[in-house]
Amino acid sequence: MVPKSSKIKHNNSSVNTIINGILAGEKLSIAKGISLVENNHRDKSDLISSIFSNIGKAYRIGITGPPGVGKSTLTLQLAKCFRSKDETIGIIAADPTSSFTGGALLGDRIRMNELFNDNDVFIRSMATRGSLGGLADSATEAGDILDASGKSIIFFETVGTGQSELDIAEACDTVVLVLAPDLGDGIQALKAGFMEIADIIIINKSDREGAERTEVELQTALALREYNEWQIPVLQTSAINNEGIEQTVETIERHLSYLKVNKNLENNRAEQLTRRVRSIIRNLLNEAFWTDERLADLDKIQNVKSGSNRSPYMIAQKIIGDFIRH
Repeated sequence: MVPKSSKIKHNNSSVNTIINGILAGEKLSIAKGISLVENNHRDKSDLISSIFSNIGKAYRIGITGPPGVGKSTLTLQLAKCFRSKDETIGIIAADPTSSFTGGALLGDRIRMNELFNDNDVFIRSMATRGSLGGLADSATEAGDILDASGKSIIFFETVGTGQSELDIAEACDTVVLVLAPDLGDGIQALKAGFMEIADIIIINKSDREGAERTEVELQTALALREYNEWQIPVLQTSAINNEGIEQTVETIERHLSYLKVNKNLENNRAEQLTRRVRSIIRNLLNEAFWTDERLADLDKIQNVKSGSNRSPYMIAQKIIGDFIRH
């Protein structure tokens, strides 16, 4: 944890209070900071810039997979196991966005209630807001806040809707793919490209029939992949019965050691930073480009009768040409 004396001065006194509270590990300030980035508040960039020199120490773990495989229960058990090792924990749990409020549907997050009273654990559900990767776009920045607050392990749990989850790989050091026996998840995972981002595969609910068969199927599929120094392990757990959790934690720690020894951790994080910068630039350019006047011009063009012979490319080139000339 950063000492309370390490304070940062900011022009906005309320943001300054939040920043220094985050660096001191105060839960209320962490919650307020995450709300700023989640709501895309105008002070978001200043907040992240102010704390950025204090991040990079936390180990980020992604928990992903199809719905109904027990990701939340597994995350809970893994968090408890890491806590027994005196690690401090942050959990960002992405939930489907409510169609009425736009907020997160808490779902089975209530299972994590037993951790809420632990001052060294911070849990936040975030609405996906339509993000295709299952994570809210601001989840990575929420992870930055937890990192700067002194959390040593940060879990990112996705919705697992079967859509592209590549943003998990871009946000995490280790990605854990969670499946379940005899639900067709093994084959579906292959089709969805999950194998491209998974570092560890868990067959949860292994007390059910078919766990051994599912493991054989996955091992066979993995054997067809190109050789890699890190061979993706397939483990069986029953999170609800707290079985296989310690072995999973040991495997996660082994993957972290592998990343450090091979300097993959440093290289991966450098690539993640590059992708984030490019994404931010795209977003900033998009915001700067679509002024009210330009949106009005586009509306006028769209209202032209369909008989117009101007293609979408011609229209786009005209709008961009006008933008460049001005």
